Amino acid sequence: MKRSALVTALAALTAALLGGGLVPEAPQASAAAACTAADADVYAPPASVPATPGTVLACRAVTLSQVPGTLAMSAWKVRYSSTDNQGRPVAVSGTLAVPTAPWTGSGPRPVVAFHPGTLGLGPQCAFSKQLAGAYQDEYEGDNIAALLRAGYAVAATDGPGYLDGRTHTYVAGTDSGHALLDIARAAPAVPGSGLSRQARVGLWGYSEGGAASLWAAQLAGSYAPDLNVVGDASGGIPGDLKQVAAGLDGSAFAGFLADAAVGVQAAYPTLPLDSLLNDQGKEAVRTAKSVCLAGTVTALAGKSIKDLTTAGLTLDQLYQQRGSDGRTWGQVLDAQKLGVNLGTHKIAFPVLQYRGALDEVIPTATEDAVRTAYCAAGVRTGWKIYAGDHLLTDNQAVGDVVSWLGDRFAGSSAQNDC
Repeated sequence: MKRSALVTALAALTAALLGGGLVPEAPQASAAAACTAADADVYAPPASVPATPGTVLACRAVTLSQVPGTLAMSAWKVRYSSTDNQGRPVAVSGTLAVPTAPWTGSGPRPVVAFHPGTLGLGPQCAFSKQLAGAYQDEYEGDNIAALLRAGYAVAATDGPGYLDGRTHTYVAGTDSGHALLDIARAAPAVPGSGLSRQARVGLWGYSEGGAASLWAAQLAGSYAPDLNVVGDASGGIPGDLKQVAAGLDGSAFAGFLADAAVGVQAAYPTLPLDSLLNDQGKEAVRTAKSVCLAGTVTALAGKSIKDLTTAGLTLDQLYQQRGSDGRTWGQVLDAQKLGVNLGTHKIAFPVLQYRGALDEVIPTATEDAVRTAYCAAGVRTGWKIYAGDHLLTDNQAVGDVVSWLGDRFAGSSAQNDC
């Protein structure tokens, strides 16, 4: 199924449901002296992970059959080192694609670090697998194609947790932000990429990816000062997970709430989850961990936390549940909130934020609040609203985002819509 067909199918599904600081040393290629790893090896957790973020651990040349347009490119699946929210080294998978045509702009070829939107927690859902033809229901091939047509290299992380036997740390801010920055670090170390460590870097993501790219923007100055990040584009942003959860609980899109509970607990394993669930809840978690986007929406539609827990917990009661390290669910979710502590998480480059006027998945109030917080902190912030729902807006914004990133790569001044 190509992207246009998926959009149509999911739009119909939606309508039916709703109707009803240290500078690290430069990463080295290390074990990936040549990109000849077996496909299975890219997704195999290594016995140990180097402490240097952005180290290429394995790579494999691939053809990206789900990127439309028959574009001439070199592409690789990659496994690289990153850092989790506790500062521990972790391995992450992703994709690097570089246009075959020579770069004719000024300076070295720019790199766009891309984080996909929600794809589901099943291991088969990894963006790198889907782009290379193990297709499930990936829907952002057009985004990648537009960047390649513009001449930019694309370093697309899967996000942490798609290696064998692991769980994707869905909507865990620090983990996803680090993974996005680190694939930009890894890109020049992929043999044959021809990329420069001095390349200008843009960040981009929508929905889950929008939160990840804003976290990357907030963390870039302290975590990755070696990267020359010149701008970030983020759309459909779940800025406050508690506010998002209130809208998802018991709704047509309750599967995303299940993904969030599983993903956050995977990132913060001291939090209780399994011990709180009844049999129905345990089955919902098993389902969430096994399916991709469409399965998440259809299989878990209408589920409510109170029906999945032994004590019939409300969301507010869940937030009071304390983990073995003393932190509650509520405290951990608050720590994922975007637009907070921007005095510490300083952003030294322009940001473009956007959303759909008809967004039915993410409350528009939290998307607007992130923009307000960035403006109040003095971040040069562009803003655009599209006449679409949550899924359609992702595609509607592609041309504008690629153009906006191009202006950042060219050194043009960014419009401030604050």
